[in-house]
Amino acid sequence: MSDRLERQFAFLNEADRLKSVLRATTLVDGSRPENSGEHSWHLALYALVLADQAGPGVNIERVIRMLLIHDLVEIDVGDVPIHSQNGQAHASVETQAAEARAANRIFGLLPDDLGHDLRALWEEFEAAETPDARFAKSLDRVQPVMANLMSGGGTWTSYNVTFDQLEARVGAKIARGAPAVWDWVREKARPWFG
Repeated sequence: MSDRLERQFAFLNEADRLKSVLRATTLVDGSRPENSGEHSWHLALYALVLADQAGPGVNIERVIRMLLIHDLVEIDVGDVPIHSQNGQAHASVETQAAEARAANRIFGLLPDDLGHDLRALWEEFEAAETPDARFAKSLDRVQPVMANLMSGGGTWTSYNVTFDQLEARVGAKIARGAPAVWDWVREKARPWFG
């Protein structure tokens, strides 16, 4: 039992480092960058509050679990903004390989049964093929949009994002898991781009 607790607390102590990973997105008041720990907490709250927007068969408890762990790999890899240089940096082969190595290390801190379960949940989120993962991914994409709207453009300004880029890089993923949410957010975002 003490070895199991040792490993559980080793993981929890390592997870605390997520609070030190700064993201490109700012807080809604624009006062400072959001950290990845705050982002994960906020997304779990998004899932709780927007549960009525989930499609049939979506298990909100699983979605919340996914969102709480989805960015743990950023402890090793850092945040890769979706609108950075080529706009597809997150999907690069190098980034995916680095994230897989990080997942091996971080989830490997846990007892095998728990580590395996959380790693599988992380992989499900990354693949975004199940209803739970599609909804979780849509929330992961909509939260920064809302932060940018509230902070006067945020990363859209920093990265010279166009509305077409927003639709392609973000909107399509939101619409896939939460179509009514994207319809609503799209109407709020459209005027910002002129």
